Amino acid sequence: MSTATPMLTSPEEQLTVENSRMLAGIPPRVATIQKVVPDAYETYTFWVEIDDPQIRETYHFLPGQISMLGVFGVGEIPISISSDPAQPLVLAHTVRACGRVTNALKGLKAGDQVTVRGPFGRPWPVETGRGGDLLIVAGGLGMAPLRSAVYTAMRHRGSFRRLIVLVGARSPEQVLYPDEMARWGDPAGPHLMELHQTVDVPDDDWHHDVGVVTTLFPKADIDPLVTTAFTCGPEIMMRFAIRDLLALGVPAKRIWLSMERNMQCAVKFCGHCQIGPYFVCESGPVYRYDEIGELMEVDEL
Repeated sequence: MSTATPMLTSPEEQLTVENSRMLAGIPPRVATIQKVVPDAYETYTFWVEIDDPQIRETYHFLPGQISMLGVFGVGEIPISISSDPAQPLVLAHTVRACGRVTNALKGLKAGDQVTVRGPFGRPWPVETGRGGDLLIVAGGLGMAPLRSAVYTAMRHRGSFRRLIVLVGARSPEQVLYPDEMARWGDPAGPHLMELHQTVDVPDDDWHHDVGVVTTLFPKADIDPLVTTAFTCGPEIMMRFAIRDLLALGVPAKRIWLSMERNMQCAVKFCGHCQIGPYFVCESGPVYRYDEIGELMEVDEL
């Protein structure tokens, strides 16, 4: 794997969506599945390698960007790249089997081929948290789009005062990346982050918190004056998380969220991802809250 360390770029560079426009005409690239890892209930991470060695060697992505992942004869879907941007030779895509394409993916194994198109989208602006606290708030599958940002922040750990990761799920079996969570939260580990986990419905083996993810905010001891927050998960979870962050005093301009919803074509063609004047596949999926907050409060938009 590549060991090159991606630099934390400027906000202007990270927020560009020109890559999406330029890549709209690029055909899907054939890729071979290297391994399939069950990472939660009915949820699998597909590690794929682009077959063309020239494309593979020059491929790169930023935290939070998306691939169009395709199954021959079935179709393609937008999926966040959930691996480390510093190691782009093998790409991870975490998928919950819940539809036509995702159920087809579920039946694939190492050695099978898929297609990869991208990367697309506006990434997480990790640079904006430099010098202060970076707060990651993930609900359900929301940890998948956020994992690449966590990797980047860990790689540049000295750039942040604190790295706080709050993870919520419905039940222990739905917590993404359980092995990684155990390493990240190991009290004997390198302490690169402060990790807190919670579930709505615990089992007998659950030794963390119980409740919605926002109940972890007091435990995290958030300092609103120096906090930059990234959040991803079900929209209702993000709404409540952001309301609580605003109530704590975190400015709207330092709260970022992913609106990776209803995306299909990734090139502003089908219209499924439109929210008000925005097309998520063109100007997102990552938005600053003060750009899109009012639209999130509109019912059925």
